Amino acid sequence: MPEEPKNFIILETVDSTNNYAMGIVQKGVANSGDAVFALEQTAGRGRRGKSWESRKGENIVLTVISEMQWLPVLSQFHLSVAVAVACHDFLSGYVENDIKIKWPNDIFINDRKAGGILIENVLKGHIWQWAIMGIGLNINQEEFETGNLRAISLKQIIGKSFNVSSLARELHENVLAKISDLKNDGYGKMLEAYNKNLFARNKKVKLKKGNTIFETTVQQVSPSGELITKDVMERTFSFDEIEWIL
Repeated sequence: MPEEPKNFIILETVDSTNNYAMGIVQKGVANSGDAVFALEQTAGRGRRGKSWESRKGENIVLTVISEMQWLPVLSQFHLSVAVAVACHDFLSGYVENDIKIKWPNDIFINDRKAGGILIENVLKGHIWQWAIMGIGLNINQEEFETGNLRAISLKQIIGKSFNVSSLARELHENVLAKISDLKNDGYGKMLEAYNKNLFARNKKVKLKKGNTIFETTVQQVSPSGELITKDVMERTFSFDEIEWIL
């Protein structure tokens, strides 16, 4: 059977593309594979409740919706890997620079933040019904808040502007392709790509756990999503257990 056509919804302004996507899922009018793209997002957010800064019409502000009954709830990190690798591969088509995936949900270019991913889920009992995959990538923005000195955009790297709507459509297709790969037992290969492009791999970094800041060397990310590091001993950390000190 041919796949149903995927909707690509373009909004002039919205509080959050994830909120909008969650709304159409809850109303029962979403199709798996639909995308929501906004020129302006007034209340964008990242993990840990952090805000996401994006000037109107200058960046990719995109949410992709997917039905998820085919993947166990305990395998949620598999989808995170698929989306991160999709973003990495998409950017690789435009820049030859050092594109890295910073565990668990950021995209870095030249050691500076180029984007972030926020996946929210709809669960019913032990069934993973829907995933709401929010992606923000810096495309044409050249000035960022003073508190965000580590941000970088494609325009700053390449020196030219892009059509953000066209790029968002391309990224949408990349994400759908990686989800298809995930359905076809492609997780092992994607995790290998994730670790190959892992930010600060084999480098000493500063992490914060509770009130303690310590140095350790990044090794890799485990199949279930823990960050593995090594100093006097091997350590493993879950998503919200630590913070990076950059």
